[in-house]
Amino acid sequence: MHRWVPWIAGFSKDFVEDALNRFTNGPGVVLDPFAGVGTTLIEADLAGHEAVGFEINPYAAFASQTKLQAHRADIDRLRAAAREFQEFGRKALAAGTLPRAAPPAGFRTRSPFYGPHVLRKVLLALDFIERQEDARIADMFRLAFAATMVDYSNYSYEPSLGRKSSVGRPEVQDYPVIETLAAKIAQMADDAAWYRRERRGGGRPDGRVHAESFFHGYEAVAQGSVDLLATSPPYLNNYHYNRNTRPHLYWLGLCKAPGDLKRLETLNFGTYWQNAREQGQVEIDPTIEDDEIRETLAAVRGRNPDKGIYGGAGWANYAALYFNDCIKFVRGAKWCLRPGAVALIVIGNSILQGVHVPTDRFLAKIAELHGFQVAGIHVPRGARVGNSIVNSSVRAGQAANGHGLYESVVELRRP
Repeated sequence: MHRWVPWIAGFSKDFVEDALNRFTNGPGVVLDPFAGVGTTLIEADLAGHEAVGFEINPYAAFASQTKLQAHRADIDRLRAAAREFQEFGRKALAAGTLPRAAPPAGFRTRSPFYGPHVLRKVLLALDFIERQEDARIADMFRLAFAATMVDYSNYSYEPSLGRKSSVGRPEVQDYPVIETLAAKIAQMADDAAWYRRERRGGGRPDGRVHAESFFHGYEAVAQGSVDLLATSPPYLNNYHYNRNTRPHLYWLGLCKAPGDLKRLETLNFGTYWQNAREQGQVEIDPTIEDDEIRETLAAVRGRNPDKGIYGGAGWANYAALYFNDCIKFVRGAKWCLRPGAVALIVIGNSILQGVHVPTDRFLAKIAELHGFQVAGIHVPRGARVGNSIVNSSVRAGQAANGHGLYESVVELRRP
């Protein structure tokens, strides 16, 4: 199930399996406030738990919910639809059929997202999907398209979405789109059949994803009902999750205009540096009564004052908003968790303007200030492989004191 949708971030199913084995005793409720494409939710659902997630990115929420509903799909009809799709594509291409579908009107790119030969095949595929009467099968086709759509486009992840030509890669003149989607659907049918066989326990609610911010919606979860929270919130690395799924959002009809993306930006954990830098000096929440956190933010703010908002001042704003949102997360987690339950938060540190920011320790301090017990901070991956997002010359490299990038698991316990 986890191979259905490529995703830039997240943790392994093995991590979730281990957490479920260690921190649950019999069927319970498992929560992921930043569900992504559903690693925690699928593993919890497979193990017989009630899985609940929140996700602001409509594409990721759609992917998670489609996977969670896959055990209800008519597998025979899905396999038949894959065969029908191949035959439809073969005949339509041979006959020179003009597609009825059109590219999303609001989607703009610097160069054509698809070459003309590829575009025709994509639009014919969308025509086939549109005529599917079984909504669950249609959704699985849409997800198969979304999961593969960048592969045959003129764009790629390096790791942010950009033109292939910008990194010396050729544009895609043609591609077996129909065959690729049919093979993906056949794989998904096999996986869905496996999911149905392996899924434990009946008579409980299906896993569900709330397509909204956890900060605003956590009271939809019964107070004190969650037995385990396992999640990985956005890191303090300014990776733009929503912008990098812009093609998926537009082509699936989940986004119509730039204003839709702007709304998602305002909901994001900690916003983005590009938004934060334009604000006046952002102060950290007064309930964060910790000298180390405040001194670290002051150190960031003091770097490169000659660069104005592009120096330390803008990055300090970004970090302050991030830690202020940590408070909202902690409050929501406290509402949802039953007494004695555990929250596991996978998070990476950061280096801003050459200043090391131990995000894991700072989150733990904020949680402790708001009533949690810190059971430990574990570092399963001592070094994080960098990329152009986290290792840009503006943000990272090595901090002045020699710190590198790592990931850790903050273990909190609700008293």
